[in-house]
Amino acid sequence: MTKFITGAAVRIPLIIWSILVVFPLIWMFIGAFKSNAEIFSSPWSMPETYNFGNFVSAWVDFSIGSSFLNTILVTVLGTVLCLAFSIPTTYALERLRFKGSEVLFNVYLASMMIPAVLGWIPLFFLLMNMNLLDNLFALSAVYAISQVPFTIFILSSFMGSVPKELEEAAAVDGMSPYGVLFKIVTPMVKTGIITASILNAITFWNEYFMALILLQTESKNTLGVQMDLLSTNAQYESAWGALFAGLVIAVVPVIIFYAIFQRHIVKGMTEGAVKG
Repeated sequence: MTKFITGAAVRIPLIIWSILVVFPLIWMFIGAFKSNAEIFSSPWSMPETYNFGNFVSAWVDFSIGSSFLNTILVTVLGTVLCLAFSIPTTYALERLRFKGSEVLFNVYLASMMIPAVLGWIPLFFLLMNMNLLDNLFALSAVYAISQVPFTIFILSSFMGSVPKELEEAAAVDGMSPYGVLFKIVTPMVKTGIITASILNAITFWNEYFMALILLQTESKNTLGVQMDLLSTNAQYESAWGALFAGLVIAVVPVIIFYAIFQRHIVKGMTEGAVKG
């Protein structure tokens, strides 16, 4: 009896939480196929006819299509750049152990505690002086740099577990430090790289404020910014079906992506915690 009560005490809050999370998503999916009249007359019922025109309207008329492609660009490029910055930095801090490396490592970790909002204004003027405002590649670089401390934090525990003997043997065979990094160490920390990449990609996909501040042309908007504009336009143009359809377009890739790679995330975080 005690075991049953304990199990119920754990499961009931999780079931309630799952309902609170899943129900709005189901309502969003249903609303994406309804006409405006159906949304207002019977918001909780299934659509009488499935209106796929809402997706066409959101994609074309409200520029969700172009913002979708822009988001893919900044997400992929930001993730790749972040790895390019973080992998060598983590290797230098964790394996080479030069003078001041521990202090520098702690500086990277401490920067994770600083609210991002404090850097938005100086970042805006910095990019303005460099003529990099309204530039998707500059936004990708900003995304990448913003996640470098977190990526270093993830990778450091994995790199710290790589046996030194492997590096020493490779060095004796004449392999350069870069060869040791990319041919010996990097393949051995693949789990950590995958985990950091997935978490960073999800962060970049959902990011809103930096894109809102640094992008000025509507054709370059990312999904977060364009969805904000769509939600405003929906109030004046009665485009509620298109709004729901736009939300589905924005949310479904993240859900699919996370569903496919959730095992890698759990595995990476678990192994990182054990190795750390």
